[in-house]
Amino acid sequence: MSDPRINEGASSAPHPGAAADPSTTLTPVGAPAGRKARLSPLNQRRWRNFKRNRRALWSAVIFGLLFGLSLFSEFLANDKPILVSYRGELRMPIFSFYSERDFGGDFPTEAAYGDPEVQCLIVTGGVEDCFDTPGEILARVNNGFDLQMEGFERGWMLWPPIPYSYDTIVDRPGVAPAPPNVIGYYEGEDGETSFGLLPPGQRGSNLLGTDDTKRDVLARVIYGFRLSILFALMVTVASSVIGVVAGAVQGYFGGWTDLIFQRFIEIWTGTPSLYVIIILFAILGRSFWLLVFLTVLFGWPALVGVVRAEFLRARNFEYVRAAKALGVSDRTIMFRHMLPNAMVATVTMLPFLVTGAIGTLASLDFLGFGLPSSAPSLGEMTLQAKQNLQAPWLGFTAFFTFAIMLSLLVFVFEGIRDAFDPRKTFSGGPSAAEAEAGEREIEAEGRTA
Repeated sequence: MSDPRINEGASSAPHPGAAADPSTTLTPVGAPAGRKARLSPLNQRRWRNFKRNRRALWSAVIFGLLFGLSLFSEFLANDKPILVSYRGELRMPIFSFYSERDFGGDFPTEAAYGDPEVQCLIVTGGVEDCFDTPGEILARVNNGFDLQMEGFERGWMLWPPIPYSYDTIVDRPGVAPAPPNVIGYYEGEDGETSFGLLPPGQRGSNLLGTDDTKRDVLARVIYGFRLSILFALMVTVASSVIGVVAGAVQGYFGGWTDLIFQRFIEIWTGTPSLYVIIILFAILGRSFWLLVFLTVLFGWPALVGVVRAEFLRARNFEYVRAAKALGVSDRTIMFRHMLPNAMVATVTMLPFLVTGAIGTLASLDFLGFGLPSSAPSLGEMTLQAKQNLQAPWLGFTAFFTFAIMLSLLVFVFEGIRDAFDPRKTFSGGPSAAEAEAGEREIEAEGRTA
């Protein structure tokens, strides 16, 4: 009696003329279970092809660096110190709540770390004279003087590079929106106008200026970049899973299943999603997770047609018929043997899903039907740029943020698509003999599995 594991494994070897992309590498039945995982020869070639595309590789590095930094936005832009030393005790206000009383003050509310009184209490260990002359005491402590006062104990605060969060109102004279006050035009001592780093007396801390409510633009860009990417990744992953499963079921079973699903998708895609979003936001209120749910709810049909076409094409191949004859389950055939051959078409659609999700969020925020106005939204910044044409820094910031973010994503997915393309999998190698040897290696693995 034959071993069923051998029969099932043998069915995974694609027929030589059945599929152009042999995407699976099989593990022999007798292979040790604890063996260290490694990339298959085919995936190694795909990785080499991706690295050979220098534009895609550097775009992935730059985008990964920017996204990685944005994940630590609270450490880059915050109106609370990262670390505080008060009377020998280390505290992290960005993670924990501390009232003014915790630093020797009077109020039970959260400490306003930007106020001179609170800063004086922290650096002096809670000296009561900080309520009278906080500025003078702060200046003396910062200059290195030890105060001869009762209860004095030197402390310190470690601030982020940008001392504002995305919703912090900047205490700055003038009307909003205010221009950048770190780099700009200034009049020198000789009376000539120069461009560069402003003199210390004119220099502030708003590198990209403020918006129409005097919130720091750079802080909102950092938080908004993270919000847009996380929103796009959540929507893309959820929509892809649902779309791939639905398309696989339609294409594999066909018949009435395919017909009923197609009619349902036609009706569902005809639903006006914008009106549904507006109605549900009016009833339930605006929230990030509700917007993610609604975007997935109307975005999953994007992949159904592509996956369905690939499964309709592959379900009559010899290796699928052989697997059915050997009694392999439908789920195993669909997702272990047929789905890898549909990955090229699926990966080709991913850039459109990611950029479409980012564009959807920005469009809804621009129209006023997206996230709350207090959220760090790039679309809301674009709306402010339209309403404040006298503040060009808002428009330029929004434009370059979207341009850089979307360009990097398109370049990265372009490299991934080319790496998965079966016509380029063996191209660019040292010789044609190596490519043929690689093909024979994959076929041999399938026959001996």
